[in-house]
Amino acid sequence: MTRFQDKVVLVLGGNSGIGLASAQAFAKEGAKVRITGRNQQTLDEAVSAIPGAKGFQSDIADIASTEQVISAIEAEDGRIDVLYVNAGVGGFAPLRDVTEDAWDHVHSVNLKGCIFAIQKAVRLMGKGGAIIVTGSIGAHASLPGNLAYAAAKGGLYAAVKVIAGELVSEGIRVNMVSPGPIDTPLLYRNPGMSDEAVAALKDKMIENIPMHRMGQSEEVARTVLFLASDEASFITAANLFVDGGLLELR
Repeated sequence: MTRFQDKVVLVLGGNSGIGLASAQAFAKEGAKVRITGRNQQTLDEAVSAIPGAKGFQSDIADIASTEQVISAIEAEDGRIDVLYVNAGVGGFAPLRDVTEDAWDHVHSVNLKGCIFAIQKAVRLMGKGGAIIVTGSIGAHASLPGNLAYAAAKGGLYAAVKVIAGELVSEGIRVNMVSPGPIDTPLLYRNPGMSDEAVAALKDKMIENIPMHRMGQSEEVARTVLFLASDEASFITAANLFVDGGLLELR
């Protein structure tokens, strides 16, 4: 399939996990893929695994850094056809243990950074453009210890609906994909959680998932590409859950 032949696709947070799987899938369908990541080593590895891709070291929490990426794409490509805002961080702590610094860190990446990235990128987008944002079922489920993350993703869901309403008249669609338990590196990078706690959380999630398994990055990527494609031309402001039925079949 070549649904994205010669289209310029920017994946923010495309150097690992769901972002990398999506970037690879876009490239296989003919896209000119541009990715960002904070870690230069994983970014270089991702670029080498994606034919024709270009990478930019950037932290989405640093709005000036995102602006530099957008300006570089403007100078070279002149436009963005698909924007996939996937960058995110985890962080578990119960109410009594949440610190201001931890709260601000999660929100600067998962909420503020994502919203301003859309603001910066949309000037290069026009009719037929598509924006996809990674949410989380964590914004819709009551998971103890998930306060900061859930609040940020919940705010992002609200923002997506508002932005979709603002951009619909310009022919730009804005949608969200909300993964459930997906086996990605992010699962193992939760500040405050030991390896044992992560393993226990993973076992608990599998026990509760109706399909009795973790999801894979490629399964989310297929949903991302659907929302970005003309197959979803009459869909905007949607939030698609990719969670093995975890929310829907409770």
